[in-house]
Amino acid sequence: MNNNDIEYNAPSEVKYIDVVNTYDLEEEASKVVPHGGFNYIAGASGDEWTKRANDRAWKHKLLYPRLAQDVEAPDTSTEILGHKIKAPFIMAPIAAHGLAHATKEAGTARAVSEFGTIMSISAYSGATFEEISEGLNGGPRWFQIYMAKDDQQNRDILDEAKGDGATAIILTADSTVSGNRDRDVKNKFVYPFGMPIVQRYLRGTAEGMSLNNIYGASKQKISPRDIEEIAAHSGLPVFVKGIQHPEDADMAIKAGASGIWVSNHGARQLYEAPGSFDTLPAIAERVNKRVPIVFDSGVRRGEHVAKALASGADVVALGRPVLFGLALGGWQGAYSVLDYFQKDLTRVMQLTGSQNVEDLKGLDLFDNPHGYEY
Repeated sequence: MNNNDIEYNAPSEVKYIDVVNTYDLEEEASKVVPHGGFNYIAGASGDEWTKRANDRAWKHKLLYPRLAQDVEAPDTSTEILGHKIKAPFIMAPIAAHGLAHATKEAGTARAVSEFGTIMSISAYSGATFEEISEGLNGGPRWFQIYMAKDDQQNRDILDEAKGDGATAIILTADSTVSGNRDRDVKNKFVYPFGMPIVQRYLRGTAEGMSLNNIYGASKQKISPRDIEEIAAHSGLPVFVKGIQHPEDADMAIKAGASGIWVSNHGARQLYEAPGSFDTLPAIAERVNKRVPIVFDSGVRRGEHVAKALASGADVVALGRPVLFGLALGGWQGAYSVLDYFQKDLTRVMQLTGSQNVEDLKGLDLFDNPHGYEY
């Protein structure tokens, strides 16, 4: 990618892909996605210690194999906020899918809809609501907002999202400034296309802007009052995303949040924050089933989905693996990743004696606090 003239040639091939494991997809995607765009998707803050911690955290809780549990053909379907979905995972809100594939968010949306789960649309999407809606073809969608400094602009964006069919709002509250994303700084990365949903408060287009400049145009001073106002104006359930501390979960619920989203933004924000999975049990204990919990950051296997559910999540959200699949095969590649996760989870359910998602939520986990390797 040449950041001086903003020329960007994203992959455009559409094909189903073989997924042995989602870790391999990152290396394969690096071969087809332009350098700056790939590193924006794959990168994290600082030297990426927290990204590694997200992966290591899974070893701190282990699954017990269970025998003779009278299980055959486990049922992965579940329900959240009235939506029946094929498996206990949804698409996380991620900016700029056009970095991965020429079809942008519309390609991801088609994969999500064809599979049968929920699309989370980022305010920093490179596609319009209309383009994404065409890909969704009537499928359910939630909308994730990065707040503008101007409250009227926020109300206008919420109105558009609701008019587009959003059934929940996701307030990302952990990104009032950009994390220290070393890869992007070294690459002098800027967005090669616009962000039509938020262009009104970027004073033009995001094309040619760095992430620091885009975040700088958004609201930094977020308070519980913002949660109250989003819920009141939209009339929709509000998830607060970026929760890593039990007290913040409690604050969000008291302010009117209808859901808690446990996430460290894929390790892209605060450097040397804990692995996201390590924070989930204490947050779930504080929430105490008052509202549903969505979990993301570092989910790469069916075992990870199962452990998150057993630790208090109601569903997980998938991020980078789906974008890598999109890069490798467009909507069909992204669909292949979603299909892999369902098949992998089904295998885990059979081996843990779990007939359905409620059984997964009731699993006992083996405590392995030091995460030692065998």
